[in-house]
Amino acid sequence: MDYNSNRKNLILPEYGRHIQKMVDHAVTIEDREERTKCAKTIIGIMGNMFPHLRDVNDFKHKLWDHLAIMSDFQLDIDYPYELLAKETLTKRPEKIPYRNSKISYMHYGELVEKMIEQAILLEDETERKHLIVMIANHMKKSLFIWNKDSVTDERIFDDLKKLSKGKLIAEEGTKLTEFKEQHQNRNARKKRPQNKPKKK
Repeated sequence: MDYNSNRKNLILPEYGRHIQKMVDHAVTIEDREERTKCAKTIIGIMGNMFPHLRDVNDFKHKLWDHLAIMSDFQLDIDYPYELLAKETLTKRPEKIPYRNSKISYMHYGELVEKMIEQAILLEDETERKHLIVMIANHMKKSLFIWNKDSVTDERIFDDLKKLSKGKLIAEEGTKLTEFKEQHQNRNARKKRPQNKPKKK
């Protein structure tokens, strides 16, 4: 038995082994005109395999690129498009640089630190007070997601003071949103039985 596991690996498996055999045959055709006709026929078959992509931009261009790839760029014909270079297939992508910025409190994230920087620059005292409460509430929500057991307003205000180096201090008596109570109330509403209509 001739199993696929004994055959050479397909370059583009999504087109199947029959298309690959067609491409291999096209490479062996000596007459350039006949070779080009064969390539166009193969492109038509490849396109029919993915009819939902016909309206996609550059779909035909991609098919010709795939044809060249399956022939290992050995198919010598007049291509209707400029093909991608063979070297680009093996070229390693550029490394994505790691962020060098250090976040003091990972559970609050970098966004909170940027918000604090902007709040410090505010000259309007009223706007700054409102922003302090907004930032503190956001910090509390973030900490609640991270650790539900140790979220207190005092801790949030203390962390805010440290992150702002003492420049942002909430007014005495400020109360933050109780995210834990909201979470519990939401669950209680889900479990509350609905009143069924009385039978007459």
